Amino acid sequence: MKISLKAKMGLVLAFLIILTVTVLSVLVLKGIETNQRDQLESELIQKSKAAEQTIHQSYVTGDPSLNTDSFLQQKGQRLASSIASQSGMQTVLYNQKGQEAGSSIPIGQKDVDVSDTLSYALKGKIAYQISGSSLIYFAPVSIDNQLIGAIRFDHSLKNNQQFIADIRHLFRTWGTIAAAAAFLIGYAYFYRIASLIASLQKTSQQIRKGRYLTDLPFKRRDELGELSQGLFFMSTSIEKNIDQMNEEKRKLEFAISKLQSLEQQQKQFIGNISHEFKTPLTSIKAYVDLLDMYRDDPQLMEDGVQNIRKETNRLHEMVDKILKLSALEKYDFEQRPEQVELKRLLEDICDRMKGKAAKFDLTLHTNIKEAVVWADRESLIHIFINLIDNAIKYNEPGGKVEVTSYTLENSIIVDVANTGIGIPPEAEEKLFQPFFTVNKDRSRLSGGTGLGLALAKDLTEKQKGVIKLHHSDSKWTIFKVSFPLKTEK
Repeated sequence: MKISLKAKMGLVLAFLIILTVTVLSVLVLKGIETNQRDQLESELIQKSKAAEQTIHQSYVTGDPSLNTDSFLQQKGQRLASSIASQSGMQTVLYNQKGQEAGSSIPIGQKDVDVSDTLSYALKGKIAYQISGSSLIYFAPVSIDNQLIGAIRFDHSLKNNQQFIADIRHLFRTWGTIAAAAAFLIGYAYFYRIASLIASLQKTSQQIRKGRYLTDLPFKRRDELGELSQGLFFMSTSIEKNIDQMNEEKRKLEFAISKLQSLEQQQKQFIGNISHEFKTPLTSIKAYVDLLDMYRDDPQLMEDGVQNIRKETNRLHEMVDKILKLSALEKYDFEQRPEQVELKRLLEDICDRMKGKAAKFDLTLHTNIKEAVVWADRESLIHIFINLIDNAIKYNEPGGKVEVTSYTLENSIIVDVANTGIGIPPEAEEKLFQPFFTVNKDRSRLSGGTGLGLALAKDLTEKQKGVIKLHHSDSKWTIFKVSFPLKTEK
């Protein structure tokens, strides 16, 4: 069933007014009750202190041979009557055992069970309970910082409760009147707004049917007036769509040009792949032919198996990295950023790589600071495994690999440094291009594909990071990787 905008506005307005009046009433009554309670507590605290002072004076000026229990037993009734006349409230004194030592409550007057509340007071705490229209207040009594019992005041709450009832009645009466008046005034205003919106709806239907406007639907100095002007200008500007079509044509031509450029890059990429695949395949074919010719040569069989395995592993690694590179542009939605504790991740990677470093007679050192980054965990693992693996491959026996980190402003910087052969200056610009290797003979011996740094660069940029070659000479080669630190924002 369709409900008109006017009816919806009326219902919402009525609901908001009732809700506002109700909430305000509850909050005001709650505030009054809280204020009354705070004032009453303050008053009772002052009277309990005055009563304690009276008891202390009576004890000091009395018989010094009496202990506190005997003192309360002898003078409790007189003290209770005296304190009751001073405070204007019925008063009861209790000793440490919870027994009455004196009371101003008339004999035969019905009393309530106060044992639980009294037990709190005898532990040195202020406590009270409400019974009907009375508040029964207990406070501990001490002499020379020694608890001797408790004092009870019975305070009437009739005036407070009557005041709250009067205020509640006023809210009900005048709140209802105010809500009704606000609803009538608001409904009259929103009825006018709803009529104007209905007029705009009819205008939009005319434009949809091809009957364009010759004048403004109506004039107002507010958002509805602006909407009226917008509809009018929209209907007169349809003829300008031709310019938009020309703009779309220009964008389409640009997209075609971009696609052609990408096609050229794809051809170059495929050419590089073919070239790189050709070398290990040629080596595998040569060994297969030799093994076929000299089947009885065990040394050749062993060498052939080892070299075929090495070239096969190289092909497998190359295919894996090519697939990863191609997926970076196509499947960005598979990135799953999260808070990553970089120190724990790097130490785990370095622990895994120490075995390979030891195999090549290298030492792997770490000095990593605590830091949290917002990145895809698997991508970080690929980045640093590639960098540390390169640092091991392109090193010399007895060399070192060092992984350190430090913070700079709002970034965490990770340095991966290694001794070894170094990188010539002319090769630095092409270092992050796919299939580029500084020393092709060394790459084939170590199983390098020329894809690791290209993959690391793309993955780093996906995490809003930066990777670069910081320094390289005959002693040290240092790669720097930086990521923004994770903040609360």
